[in-house]
Amino acid sequence: MQLVVARVGRAHGIKGEVTVEVRTDEPELRLGPGAVLLTDPASAGPLTVETGRVHSGRLLLRFAGVRDRNAAEALRNTLLIAEVDPDETPEDPDEYYDHQLMDLDVVTTEGVEVGRVTEISHLPSQDLFVVERPDGTEVMIPFVEEIVVEIDLEEQRAVIDPPPGLIDDRAEVASARDAEDGSAEDGEDTPGTGA
Repeated sequence: MQLVVARVGRAHGIKGEVTVEVRTDEPELRLGPGAVLLTDPASAGPLTVETGRVHSGRLLLRFAGVRDRNAAEALRNTLLIAEVDPDETPEDPDEYYDHQLMDLDVVTTEGVEVGRVTEISHLPSQDLFVVERPDGTEVMIPFVEEIVVEIDLEEQRAVIDPPPGLIDDRAEVASARDAEDGSAEDGEDTPGTGA
């Protein structure tokens, strides 16, 4: 199975290094020296990682055969693709690869069907499941342990305990005005507002 693990950014310096936008939780495994990566466009690769280092919070890579700034700049926006065994799992039992989560059936703790995971959206603050509901609409579910309480890969399902309003209209309105007994309804004067 092929997974996109990074995108090449701009050239860094004059010796062929490039910045990369990492798209994997395991850059030391997927982008370490000696790693051979396929590319998109395919004509740019395959590329073999020669060296890697972090500079000012960004990962810099140098590929075998890329020796100057012009060659490095020619790789800009190239996607780096790793060949991954589909049965491989992360070391941490509470982590998952995106391909493991795709197409999971999503159900609530009460057994109510919500839909099917069609996409994993990686945001800076958290990841989201994009879930297609049976009626074709989509709902986004934060992939946090307070909401996604179980992932069962054997049963191909994710069990969620959604807060009110996340997947339906059970949202509770918390407004002081709504909490009053409705004395302002039907055009009646409210105390303290007269002239």
